[in-house]
Amino acid sequence: MTSPKLLLPLRVPELGPSLGKLVTGTGRDPGGLSLASIRYQLVTKMIESAGEARRLAGNDERSAAIFALSPVFWLTAWEETVNAVAAALIERVSGSITCEAEVVRMPARLRAKLLPSATERRALTARLGSAGAGLVPALDELERRGAAALTATAMERAALEAWHDALRTAARRLEAAWLALEDRAELELARWDPVIQRAAKWRKSLTPVWIASVAALAVAAWLGLTLGGFIPAPAVMQPLLRQ
Repeated sequence: MTSPKLLLPLRVPELGPSLGKLVTGTGRDPGGLSLASIRYQLVTKMIESAGEARRLAGNDERSAAIFALSPVFWLTAWEETVNAVAAALIERVSGSITCEAEVVRMPARLRAKLLPSATERRALTARLGSAGAGLVPALDELERRGAAALTATAMERAALEAWHDALRTAARRLEAAWLALEDRAELELARWDPVIQRAAKWRKSLTPVWIASVAALAVAAWLGLTLGGFIPAPAVMQPLLRQ
């Protein structure tokens, strides 16, 4: 077993520069929907975790420091971000449908059929989550490099540097995943736009009104012809006609 005195001091690199536009923002509001608060939460989580890893490393808690930035943390942060974006999209879509439906006085039962179902919500979340596909290989590499850095000695400085590189690569992949997530969010909003327009263009069917009107006209015409003597009156009306 390697003596702790021979281990290379663990250093945690700054992740901010590698996170790129996750930190600076993209200046985009996909489909008019602001995701800035969700992006800020993700960045904050990453920076805070790196700070915690740095604190643990300073206390020579190597295993805990590496675990603080392990793939489990990255994947959890990504899943929380995807779920938050999915919730924001669903809220936006549901609100738009409800608003348009109220304007045209669409019945609640019809409105409910247009709102995202549980199945559609799960599918939407899965499509958004696929934006992080490129993050997974980087996290696999991070896990391998982290295990090597844990026991790296002064003679194995390359192992620690490889862990640093893996962390920076994961950060860049997270940035790319976010950019792809914004693209998918815009596509999802566009996917629901026809449904929103369908709610806006809905009009109450006039068929029952026309049927009732035609029936009333037919009855009125029949009564007129009967009372005028143009057609024989039924037996039940004979007493009325003799009065």
